[in-house]
Amino acid sequence: MRNMTKRAGVHGAALLTRAALIAALTGLAGLTGCAGGPAALLESKAGTPADTITVTPADGAKGVGRTDRIAVGVPDGRLERVKVTQVEDARPAELPGRLSADGRTWTPSAGAVVALAAKYRVDAVAVDGAGHRSARHTTFTTAVPEDRFTAYFSPENRATVGTGMIISVDFNREVQDRAAVQRAIRITSDPPVEVAGHWFGKERIDFRPREYWQPGTEVTVELALRDVQAAPGVFGMRHKTVGFTVGRSQVSLVDAEDHTMEVRRDGEPLSTLPVTAGDAKNPTYNGKMVVTELHDVTRMNGGSVGFGAEYDIKDVPHAIRLTTTGTFLHGNYWETADTFGSENVSHGCVGLRDTKGGDPDSPAGWFFERTLVGDVVEVVNSRDRTVAPDNGLGGWNMEWNKWRAGSAVR
Repeated sequence: MRNMTKRAGVHGAALLTRAALIAALTGLAGLTGCAGGPAALLESKAGTPADTITVTPADGAKGVGRTDRIAVGVPDGRLERVKVTQVEDARPAELPGRLSADGRTWTPSAGAVVALAAKYRVDAVAVDGAGHRSARHTTFTTAVPEDRFTAYFSPENRATVGTGMIISVDFNREVQDRAAVQRAIRITSDPPVEVAGHWFGKERIDFRPREYWQPGTEVTVELALRDVQAAPGVFGMRHKTVGFTVGRSQVSLVDAEDHTMEVRRDGEPLSTLPVTAGDAKNPTYNGKMVVTELHDVTRMNGGSVGFGAEYDIKDVPHAIRLTTTGTFLHGNYWETADTFGSENVSHGCVGLRDTKGGDPDSPAGWFFERTLVGDVVEVVNSRDRTVAPDNGLGGWNMEWNKWRAGSAVR
């Protein structure tokens, strides 16, 4: 995976609502892009598995109506699982659906419709005739009246997260009166701690404390946006309260030069794992990155992040997203075992040894099972710059006074 500020395009967000509107039938939207080495090229040429999961509406689509088509399909093989979930509301709900008789198409059940002004996540896994798995993960948001605005919140309501979790609120329209909107967002915690907001443009505000949250903290987020005016003639349409619990502390330090990752739990060393990071042409970002997604399997395609047809691996195991632009920490089965701990060969990701299909006892499987959304992975001694604070949840890379200066409320 590569940071697309360095390439000819921007890879779509998955957790946050910044995905490019790419047609689903191209098979590129919602993909990731991290691999490397000769085996990756062989995998691409072999085409294993051969086909792409198509999702309608397109990844990052906005304004989806209740009567618009929603479908997931494969041209051959079968869909192993499909889940379409409303992820940002106070009561997240799965959209009920059914598979066709041949297992190739998923559509909503009769009478099932999406909620308006909501964000949905699509997670699909397929199996081809040879038993090879492929995965796709996309998001879309539904229609909002033109004179209204709404907000999309992460992390998910009632989640248990790592101590590095940053609260991120995205808006479906530009916010002109940022102070009025920020005043309508109230964040409290038990035990109490100062939390400051920082605006990234006019459609996103992130919140965090000065230091990582303390384990066990209960956080409540009240979005009292109903009838708040964000721009002339545009008013909020929702008042909701959501919350999450901060779990144990886990911070992992990747040393790109030493090819190691030290995992610390509650401040104590848990394990040191051999890794492979980005190669000389495509180094991994330095800095603190927060886990935003966990996928037992996902597809990584070079074309989705500006690498063309260099690789296309449709069954990357134990994939953990670290940035919006495509940095993952993931299982790698295509490099030889002696690569890990000795060489950097990826296109910018951090790789852990794994097996095809994913082995829970491999280093990648071990780390995946012990990771929460909100955990921190910090990279040092790479030849790249520090990750931007708005790339994923990179806000811990900004000094506290500068962070507070990005607030619209004094």
